[in-house]
Amino acid sequence: MTPDWPRALGQTLGTAVLRNSPEDFEVREYLGFDPDGDGEHVFLHLQKRQLNTLDLVQRVAKLSGVPSRDIGYSGLKDRNALTSQWLSVGLAGRPEPDWAGLEADGKVRVLASDRHRKKLKRGVHRANEFRLSLVGLQAEQGAIVQRLEAIASEGVPNYFGRQRFGRNGSTLAQARQWTGEGGRRIARNRRGLYLSALRGLCFNTLLAERVRQESWQRPGPGDAVALAGSRSIFQADQTTDDLAARAQAGDLHPALPLWGSGQPVASAAVHAVQAGLVASEGGVAEFLEAQGLALAYRAARVIPDDFCWRFCDDGTLILEFSLGAGSYATAIVDELVRYDEGDQGSGGSSE
Repeated sequence: MTPDWPRALGQTLGTAVLRNSPEDFEVREYLGFDPDGDGEHVFLHLQKRQLNTLDLVQRVAKLSGVPSRDIGYSGLKDRNALTSQWLSVGLAGRPEPDWAGLEADGKVRVLASDRHRKKLKRGVHRANEFRLSLVGLQAEQGAIVQRLEAIASEGVPNYFGRQRFGRNGSTLAQARQWTGEGGRRIARNRRGLYLSALRGLCFNTLLAERVRQESWQRPGPGDAVALAGSRSIFQADQTTDDLAARAQAGDLHPALPLWGSGQPVASAAVHAVQAGLVASEGGVAEFLEAQGLALAYRAARVIPDDFCWRFCDDGTLILEFSLGAGSYATAIVDELVRYDEGDQGSGGSSE
């Protein structure tokens, strides 16, 4: 099991079921750029149901005859959801297949295809658009609306969601076992999943402490700071009224490490405190450094864009919003209600 990370906006206000069916969790990946129109890579815009991204990659590899290593994707999308995302297929002189062959069993729909000069890389898409249905909501509607308004204005802690750690924390448990074995050679995809789970654990540990200190929304002296809507990270040499006002307005957020080796953006004093906190995870940080991961940063807060909601007569609450690449929709739901995943759920979200 993964830890129950502390919530920032108070106790959950009731209960609901999330993902009673895949259609209750809709995700649309927004690239933020158009394919070039030519090149050796085919960009496929695909809608999938009851398949995860790696399942989808395997289907494309089989149809095209292209090794899975030559198929690119920007984000991982859950199996138990209705999602659309882009994949790139490096044909490099191979004939282009009839992509309609992906639609044989009804789990995949081809929305568009185009050409591009470069392979699609992880994390390059701009945002994911979500439509979530919380079924059987048991909560006082007025309190729910107040909490939703607070989320819209203040945001929520940008925790990695349960998907990062596997069903009931299984991926994290396997990753911990792997570290105990000294990081023996394993399949590339499995290695990536384990390292992501361990990195997510360190980040969430640091963010949980900021939530306890009620400092997850505002940067302090020496903190790394993320500029909203960009990949810009800089150090807050000192706290100023301007910096506080920009954080209040949502223009910037504190940033915390995605653990690895390299020169910290945060001050030496702040980084030393962070290293002390992640030391409680039993050598995970040192293991990540030894595996050659480069130190990076992730915003501690996420504020949903275009956030709207409506209540249905049958007790369902529908949420619609968009989040930047890498943020989890369940971070929003976790600050609202305690939810079960229904028969379809896997405990995750989408990146």
